[in-house]
Amino acid sequence: MELRKRVLGVLRRHWVDIPPGGGYTAPNRLRYPWQWLWDSCFHALVWAELGDDRGLDELAQILGAADASGCVPHMTYQLDPRHHEEFWGRAGASSITGPPMYGHALAELCRRGAHVPERLVAAAAAGLEFLLQRRERHVESGLVLLCHPWESGADDDPRWDDFCAGGFDERRWFEAKGKLLGTIERSAGGAPLVNPKFAAASAGFSALVAFNALDLATATGALDPAAAHRLADAVRDRWDGDLCSYADAGDAGAGSGRARTAYGLLGLLVESDGERAAAVAAELTDAKALGGNYGPTGVHRAEPAFAARSYWRGPSWPQLDYLLWLALRRAGRHEAAATVARATVAGATKSGLAEYWDSDDGTGLGAIPQSWAGLCLLMV
Repeated sequence: MELRKRVLGVLRRHWVDIPPGGGYTAPNRLRYPWQWLWDSCFHALVWAELGDDRGLDELAQILGAADASGCVPHMTYQLDPRHHEEFWGRAGASSITGPPMYGHALAELCRRGAHVPERLVAAAAAGLEFLLQRRERHVESGLVLLCHPWESGADDDPRWDDFCAGGFDERRWFEAKGKLLGTIERSAGGAPLVNPKFAAASAGFSALVAFNALDLATATGALDPAAAHRLADAVRDRWDGDLCSYADAGDAGAGSGRARTAYGLLGLLVESDGERAAAVAAELTDAKALGGNYGPTGVHRAEPAFAARSYWRGPSWPQLDYLLWLALRRAGRHEAAATVARATVAGATKSGLAEYWDSDDGTGLGAIPQSWAGLCLLMV
């Protein structure tokens, strides 16, 4: 009950009203005052768990910013549409997308009995159709190509290290990410289609696209699941038993795209092989791999890139923990799921509901508090 009160207090303090009605939950009012796509989708789940319908308002705000192609931006600036306009080349929203967690969020709200407006379901289906049908694919693997590391949600994940000239360096990678925005090839309407300088065929991102499309199709029938099934097959084909992970393809496929990270295990969301699920479960609970007392590490402990407290290089992230917990449950790996859940709840609690935290001692990192840490409530 105490944790529930803490989470509710954070979400209420972070709520941003958008006149004349509606609003969104700022991840953190000081560090992250704007609206982020997958953050808002996770917030909608937490609001629903708290018995509050503001999650629908939040999803309406972000899905309402989609362009004519259906592409949903990864950020919006409702209170100051001119903010970062020059940076993005457009007003009101970013010019890239992000993990399409709106498919799962709306499906879950439907399963909880919420009255979900048809226009939101249609917008979510359009966003997923954009990624399934219009976004460029890696020809050999069939995986969806990212246009920018920010689209993955895991922007400093070691899987992108080959795209940083000279190897990962925080300063050089920050500069490289800025330059990569200028090399995206777009549709006539401005939707991001491909980036020849960032040909990252991500197994993790493709898994998120397929999972969200299949979840939405199952719950609402709003889109034909055939393309999502084919993408899920492509993700499963990237399983590497030696790595106990799903390997990326594309320009980093033979190099950093094989780094063992929590993001790279998201293929479990669409996995149907019990032995593979058991292998992933073992990785997530083994203290010599990704297991931790306060949640799975973001990077395998044996990877050269592992750094327990560095941004996307080792800490535990609540949104990934939630997704991996959900994948374990759906795969029937209930003991491992319970282990991940207990550790994540402990991490969220000890860290002060932080953006991310040290997997070994629960030290809060990043923005504290951050709204998506409330996902731990769904795992109790």
